Amino acid sequence: MEWKHVIIGLAGLLGLYLVGTALFRPLKFLIGLTAWAILGVVLLLAINSAFGYFGFHIAINPLTMLTAGILQLPGIVLLVLLNVLFIS
Repeated sequence: MEWKHVIIGLAGLLGLYLVGTALFRPLKFLIGLTAWAILGVVLLLAINSAFGYFGFHIAINPLTMLTAGILQLPGIVLLVLLNVLFIS
């Protein structure tokens, strides 16, 4: 086996690694964003079911899902405060 073939093979593996990394990062970001949105939905459903008896409701839309999912407890508090200040 010649050194030329070894160098070409290593360059090909490096290129494959770089292309795979470039394609995987946006997919990883979208998967993480979807997971945070699902967590936001769960948190909002818990708040709506717990305080629904008192007539308190937070709308579930993409903005509130991501706010509740990414910020978690501070996001829920923010949504509750905004709901109390602007809706009531």
